Amino acid sequence: MPPHPPIRIAINGYGRIGRCFLRALHASPHRAQFRIVAINEPADLATIAYLTRFDSTHGVFPGKVEAEGDYLHIDGNPIHVTHATTPEGVNWKEHDIDLLVECSGRYTGRDELTRFLDAGCRRVLLSHPGQSAQDVDLTVVYGINHHAITGGERIVSNASCTTNAIVPVLDLLDREFGVEHALMTTLHSVMNDQPLIDGYHHADLRLTRSAMQSMIPVATGLSKGVERLLPQLKGRTQAKSVRVPILNVSAIDLVVSLRRDVAAEDINRLFSSAARRAPAGLLAYSNDPHASVDFNHNPHSATIDGSQTRTIGPRLANLFVWFDNEWGYANRLLDVASYWRACFAKNGR
Repeated sequence: MPPHPPIRIAINGYGRIGRCFLRALHASPHRAQFRIVAINEPADLATIAYLTRFDSTHGVFPGKVEAEGDYLHIDGNPIHVTHATTPEGVNWKEHDIDLLVECSGRYTGRDELTRFLDAGCRRVLLSHPGQSAQDVDLTVVYGINHHAITGGERIVSNASCTTNAIVPVLDLLDREFGVEHALMTTLHSVMNDQPLIDGYHHADLRLTRSAMQSMIPVATGLSKGVERLLPQLKGRTQAKSVRVPILNVSAIDLVVSLRRDVAAEDINRLFSSAARRAPAGLLAYSNDPHASVDFNHNPHSATIDGSQTRTIGPRLANLFVWFDNEWGYANRLLDVASYWRACFAKNGR
């Protein structure tokens, strides 16, 4: 039995991350801490149930999924489904929501997010960065600063999948060798803001091009995300991002200038050791000859590919970091929810 009754969770936006979060919770040993009682998603219930059961990336759901009336039933547990397009369109208070997991990505500013609180949610956990550090009470990367959660927060951001992947790497490099400058190039799998064939739909002209025919450079806020979590690196990071035509799994090619002389073997030794000590799911290390598909459904925030570590000169290093941008991120979202729950449960709901 858990030390406290399960908290009541709602999911707003039941797309890739929303569905992965539900799956991650279903597979988690901590599932008794939570009860998903509501989902808000504009799509119809039949489609919601179908996409819960069958997923092209993560496989068939390992439980029983049924739809009846306004409810999605997961292994017999009812989840009320609504189809509102605004925070006020759902009577969250009626559902007695302890924690709303905001997975639509539509709401990033404090004024927008406060609308969920005003509509009856006690707390909001974002599956994306806030518009600025001031728009949320805390931005968290689990394993780096989750201990800063006190339980009194109302709006917490879980940062981005790329921030969760690279911040633990940069943090360790900076503590061990000192980071002078860092250049990060993300090779990111396709996302649903891209069309399958060229079409008019986006202000970024590159994102009008077919997702499955090209590698496409896109804008990224990764440097801003890194500096929010590691302020000592402010002004010393740059980032680029390229969408690549695969369904899932991404990588970051990291070039870093260090303050101490270092060899590739030193870096690999550091990360191999750190992976053995890291909290479960945070950091992994491998020397095997990998392809991206090897990391599909991998729960780690980041896996260092030691076979790709390079150095040139005494202080310039290149690392390659794999991560499942869906499943790894959903598991960190669950980790933060679990830690936050423990904090606010101490003082009652």
